[in-house]
Amino acid sequence: MSTTAATPQLGIYSQALLLRAERQRLIASNMANADTPGYAAREINFGDAMREATSGSSLPPLAVTHARHQALPGSGGMVAQVGYEVATQPSLDGNSVDMDRERSKFTDNAIRYESTLRFINSHVKTMLSAIQGQ
Repeated sequence: MSTTAATPQLGIYSQALLLRAERQRLIASNMANADTPGYAAREINFGDAMREATSGSSLPPLAVTHARHQALPGSGGMVAQVGYEVATQPSLDGNSVDMDRERSKFTDNAIRYESTLRFINSHVKTMLSAIQGQ
């Protein structure tokens, strides 16, 4: 029996962890560029990305079309779709980063990342205990 067949939830959570890490990187980038004139805040639609990552659809995987695109490991070459956020408070310099919103998203995503990591860790410990007969 394959590991994937025995633990299908782990596959979903490992993909969620990868997407959460990518989202955290984008949020941190937005925060770092809060004072950059003309910078447009970027975001991943996590729900859509998870549906795409876990669907068994016949859609082809997204292709890496630029040298700076990063394929998510273990996702068949899928690249998370990154979009731009609409500015909630327009600024004179054209920057669309709202620091309050970014801090809130950063904290929320970090908590969800940590909980996903704890779930995976717990699942692995349970499997090790079963293997060791404890």
